[in-house]
Amino acid sequence: MMDDKSFSDLFDSFQHTKIGVVGDIMLDTYWWGNVDRISPEAPVPIVSLQRKETRVGGAANVALNLRSLGAPTTLFAVIGKDAEGAELIGLLKNEGINTNYVYASDNRITTNKVRVMGRNQQMMRLDHEHTNDISTIEEDKLLANFIEYVEKEKPSLIILEDYNKGVLTERVISSLLAYCKEKGIPTSVDPKQKNFLAYKGCTIFKPNLKEVKEGLKLEIGAVNLDNLAKIHTALAASLQHEISFITLSEHGVYFASNNKQQLIPTHIRSIADVSGAGDTVIAVASLAYASSKDMLLAAEMANIAGGLVCELVGTVPINLDALKAEVKKLLVK
Repeated sequence: MMDDKSFSDLFDSFQHTKIGVVGDIMLDTYWWGNVDRISPEAPVPIVSLQRKETRVGGAANVALNLRSLGAPTTLFAVIGKDAEGAELIGLLKNEGINTNYVYASDNRITTNKVRVMGRNQQMMRLDHEHTNDISTIEEDKLLANFIEYVEKEKPSLIILEDYNKGVLTERVISSLLAYCKEKGIPTSVDPKQKNFLAYKGCTIFKPNLKEVKEGLKLEIGAVNLDNLAKIHTALAASLQHEISFITLSEHGVYFASNNKQQLIPTHIRSIADVSGAGDTVIAVASLAYASSKDMLLAAEMANIAGGLVCELVGTVPINLDALKAEVKKLLVK
């Protein structure tokens, strides 16, 4: 629990907490329409399109969540030299996110996920993307950009956001983590299956329960402290990281370090859409930890934030005022 002054100081500190986000950024395109009948050509609904909307996704949505809370945020990624990439950069710049270190390559395309929405739900998704690892030349450019930024800006924390689209290669991961450790910069990781156990020596490791089961090839029984502690022990044996932070869907979140662990239950919500909730959770947890060095507080705030964005349709960032109100109600004595 916090008092009023600690609450105010924490949210004020976000304005000065510089965060870098490295990973796969993408464009989320929504085609919204009405569904009134089934096609005579095939047993599929006909969506009468009314409007088109584009949003940022993947690691870009993590950055957007950080900016929504006021944090100075810089992105590191590789995209294509294409119309989708230009649109994505434009959206990010409009939100005040630093895109100066995003590398546009002639040899890749920008990931674009097109969602067809009817009756306020997703009818279909079309993915246009490359998922092979970036080239050595692209790795070199990304790493050089990252070192330039760290030397110039001295960030408070770096987030590695992996969507299995090829930006976070084994070389990029190991180089970034080693460099951050050398500079004393904490790192927060949102992994995917391909390089799940490559993030050795990170500060915060944040998989969801499904990713843990797949990454460790473990069968996990009931969601309780004993079983979750076994997961942390197994992760630590492979990663030698400091903190496990595991999202548990309807069961809430769990975190563990060498001397502390806690299972934090979810708050009852009216769930509309879980899209992007993981991005919100890693952003809020990382920013709160960078500002406070209190992982319990960071986990509690991230748990609240994840629930709030699930009440909204589509990939949307956390609202600062909504988060402040909810944190004050639930965590301030």
